[in-house]
Amino acid sequence: MAFTFDETKKVKMKKEKVMDISIKIEEAAITAISIYFLSQNNLGISAWLWILIFFTPDISMLGYLVSTRFGAFTYNLFHHRAIALVVLAIGFLQHSEILTASAFVLLGHSSFDRMLGYGLKFPDNFKHTNLGWMGKEKDI
Repeated sequence: MAFTFDETKKVKMKKEKVMDISIKIEEAAITAISIYFLSQNNLGISAWLWILIFFTPDISMLGYLVSTRFGAFTYNLFHHRAIALVVLAIGFLQHSEILTASAFVLLGHSSFDRMLGYGLKFPDNFKHTNLGWMGKEKDI
């Protein structure tokens, strides 16, 4: 049985949708694990304040007030998981609770953003991410 072009396209789209869901589950798991470890290393700060702190990496978007290129740099600096892992390693090795907690905030927040479709930014446009184009630009 031969597939027509439209049927082949539908099968491919279905596989891509399954992969998207799988990646979102993975990002949700990383977010949840980060929040768990953050709750274990909460520095005595109340939970409602941690909710605010969880979103502090988004302050990096202020770089877009300077330029798109600088905004992408600052956004990516605070949303790159490798940087979060380096901070976590330094915090662990130095027995620094503040660095460890900061790393879990960065790690959890970046995974949370990716789960919602906000990836690392290219310097040409805020909506151009490593996950593809956001919004109406998806068809570009």
